[in-house]
Amino acid sequence: MRTMTGIARFMKVSRTQFEADWTGTPAPWDEIRLPRRATTGSAGYDFFAPAAIELAPGETVTVPTGVRARIAPGWVLMLFPRSGLGFKYRLMLNNTVGVVDSDYFDALNEGHIFIKLYNAGPRPLSIPAGAAFAQGVFLPYGLTEDDDADQPRTGGFGSTTGRN
Repeated sequence: MRTMTGIARFMKVSRTQFEADWTGTPAPWDEIRLPRRATTGSAGYDFFAPAAIELAPGETVTVPTGVRARIAPGWVLMLFPRSGLGFKYRLMLNNTVGVVDSDYFDALNEGHIFIKLYNAGPRPLSIPAGAAFAQGVFLPYGLTEDDDADQPRTGGFGSTTGRN
C-alpha cells in the first residue's frame, strides 16, 4: 500500500467574502460543505452545491462554492463536472476545465473557487442543495528550463493575465 503526503487543504472563505460573492439572498454560508473524496480509490474531491442549482438547456450559471484551497507549490487543482452529470445530462464547465493555481489562495478574493456550469443537454437539470456537482483533482505540474515568471498574484478569479 502506498502512502501519500497531503499537498493541499480545503477551507471555507470568510462569511464576508462569501456574502459579497453570492447573488441570491440569503447567502447559504452555513450550508457550505468542504470537498471530500467518496472512496479510498477516488482521485476527485467532490464539490457540493451550497444551494439548489437549476439549469435550463443552453443556460449557464456561476456557482460561488464558498471553498478555497491552500495548495503546495508545484501542484494545481483541476475542476471537472461530475462524470455522471456530464454523461446523463451533458453538464459541462463553461471553461471546459477549471484551473486553480497554488497562488490563488492569496488572491484578493481569498481564493474563492467559482464553478461556471453549462447545460449542453436537451432537458432541464436540477441539482439539489448539498449534492455533489463537480470534482477537483490535484495534479503536479512542471516548468520550462527558461521560465521567468516573477510576479505575485494580486487579483482574484481569472487574474493571471493582470486584467482583473
